[in-house]
Amino acid sequence: MTKTQKQQIIENLTQEFKQAQALLVCDYKGISVKSLEELRHNARAVGVRVQVIKNTLARIALKNSDMPDLDIKDTNIFIWGEDQISLAKVAVKFAEANAEKFVIKVGSFDGQEVDRNHIISVSKLPSKEELIGMLLSVWMAPARYFVTGLDNLKKQKEQNA
Repeated sequence: MTKTQKQQIIENLTQEFKQAQALLVCDYKGISVKSLEELRHNARAVGVRVQVIKNTLARIALKNSDMPDLDIKDTNIFIWGEDQISLAKVAVKFAEANAEKFVIKVGSFDGQEVDRNHIISVSKLPSKEELIGMLLSVWMAPARYFVTGLDNLKKQKEQNA
């Protein structure tokens, strides 16, 4: 890889890392290509990027994008995106399915370094769509109860008449 190509990769990664609200560093030693493609497919479905990046290039891009200084050693795969919850869900689900070969090391949420336990706890939160559904259910409940009450009142008056 030439110096120009490395510069281009660093510039692209810096831009993407600046836009990302969440980034994870995971160890993928010994995992099959088929499994990695499955991870990429699941991540792509929720707008998350997955890429193997040389550690030196990743360190430079992280530094340029004002991310915290993450501990980057050995074999790493980087997962990043804008939605922390969906990113954490994809990574944790994949880590559970491939427990011996895929390990979540460290991450960054909103510019703050987070550990593996924090990432796992975030993955258990409801997604944005689930939260919107819950909110709509709460908003619709009074109207639903009002209509049910009117219907019961109508039935009661019909029985008394």
